[in-house]
Amino acid sequence: MLNRNSAIIIAEAGDNHNGDIELAYKLIDVAVDAGADYVKFQTFRTEDIISKHATMAEYQIKNTGKKESQFEMIKKLELPFESFIKLKKYAENKNIGFMSSPFDFKSIDFLASIEVDIIKIPSGEITNLPYLEKISLLTKPIILSTGMSSLDDIKNAMDVLNSNSSKEIALLHCNTEYPTPYDDVNLNAMIMLKNTFNVPVGYSDHTLGIEIPIAAVALGASIIEKHFTLDKKMVGPDHKASLNSMELKKMVKCIRNIEQAMGDGIKCPSKSEIKNINIARKSIVAATDIQKGEIFSKDNLAIKRPGQGISPMKWYEVLGKNSKKFFKKDEMIEL
Repeated sequence: MLNRNSAIIIAEAGDNHNGDIELAYKLIDVAVDAGADYVKFQTFRTEDIISKHATMAEYQIKNTGKKESQFEMIKKLELPFESFIKLKKYAENKNIGFMSSPFDFKSIDFLASIEVDIIKIPSGEITNLPYLEKISLLTKPIILSTGMSSLDDIKNAMDVLNSNSSKEIALLHCNTEYPTPYDDVNLNAMIMLKNTFNVPVGYSDHTLGIEIPIAAVALGASIIEKHFTLDKKMVGPDHKASLNSMELKKMVKCIRNIEQAMGDGIKCPSKSEIKNINIARKSIVAATDIQKGEIFSKDNLAIKRPGQGISPMKWYEVLGKNSKKFFKKDEMIEL
């Protein structure tokens, strides 16, 4: 499921619904229209994941324009479990896959109970041993984001996830800054993850624009995750670093174009260009009128289009031979 011929594109709605299920429905519609494979949300109980003493991240203060506790900010973005049942059904009716990242034990149990296809672990949980142990008991495919992580962090998490049942696991290279500066992306780290862990890899992107996810696919990403929003001007921590509907649609189209362009890696004339070979290549022709019996030389031969005659690669095989007939200027030489 996690390793297929085309990249799995996850449209990350996250909490950009601002706690309003009607906006969540609209986000699903946008993901469907863009051609994404999955639409993904975030499932959590604020009281179970955030202390009332936790402060907001710098980017959260900047993006929301508010300075409140992290608990207060996140609580306003929470949706009840029953909302996700409705959203999953809505997504299925729209023929798009449904995913959500669980942030606590109750959310893990809930998402497993509604039979989501894939469990997506957010970067912040990669060092949460009890959380990882609970997920390791599931038999569903797992996607693990690796933002803020060292190689040892990832190895330790993989050991836990693989400790119980055999399952598919994919790793997403990620930078957990919103937006991520281009000089901090380090796309080549995705290649290192693939070589180190021998699992499908992808990229969870928080940069502005669509260039980096497209480049990731060209480098071999099996999965792309990208935040999107209905309106970048909405109040909330992630809207400003998200794509709008048109950008999401363009990203999906560009990724699919790049996948076609990657090809099979075998260098040979393609079916679309074969017809142009004779037009673009050249042949050995008469530079002047050549009399029968005259010796072919650099003075009476030239190389010109079209390429239907003797290839210029046989130039030295032609030089010095006697002409068997009269050739007019520009006529292709025959031996």
